[in-house]
Amino acid sequence: MIVLFDADSLIFACCYRSKSDNESHKGKHYTDIKDASIKFDEQFMRIINDIEEVYDVNSVITFNGSKGNFRKKITPVYKANRKKQDLPPLLDQLHNYVKQNYNSIYGYGVETDDLVAKQWHEIQKQIGREHVLICSIDKDYKQFNCLMWNYHKKIVLDISEQEALYNFYEQMIAGDSADNVNYFKGKGKKFAEKYYKDCTTKYQYTKRLYLLFKQQYKSKAREKYIECYNLLKLRII
Repeated sequence: MIVLFDADSLIFACCYRSKSDNESHKGKHYTDIKDASIKFDEQFMRIINDIEEVYDVNSVITFNGSKGNFRKKITPVYKANRKKQDLPPLLDQLHNYVKQNYNSIYGYGVETDDLVAKQWHEIQKQIGREHVLICSIDKDYKQFNCLMWNYHKKIVLDISEQEALYNFYEQMIAGDSADNVNYFKGKGKKFAEKYYKDCTTKYQYTKRLYLLFKQQYKSKAREKYIECYNLLKLRII
């Protein structure tokens, strides 16, 4: 099994002390990169060990720290809710540590998710989807019929083509609060489930969804549909 490890979320989490450590040091963030890097190394290996309980791991490819996301050029509101977020002071240093010590893959103008998705797409075409595993807690990968390891729950998700198709079109309606993408306020997963009740093909999903955009945005329906699609769809080419 080839493991594609999206390390962005883990890096962010490893900048924080544990609750007990937090109380004794009177601070929630690490201030020494050595402490944060040790925590990352330990957590990373624990996750790989968990995966090896289920799969025979042949290689691990790590991804993190991409910059200059093209989606921010599509609309200024993309991830605008994160501007005031209290970022850990060691976040950039820990990203650099992982890049240097794990020979990780990163890019400019894209998100880490896009690079993982592209690598997964290429590998599964060459050797089959059963030989490549995405390791992440990011729900965006559920738009692919992939094998995905959720390292918080320690479970593998085996996402079928039909599930992947539904997951993406559901997200087009429900949006993504973490990225500040919401084109249909007040409409969530339950609405999407009822709205797509009879849909089974990509054509049916697209037709039904575009109708909703026309109702909501009238003459700007096509513009808003394309905008939403490009914000949520991971790039594989």
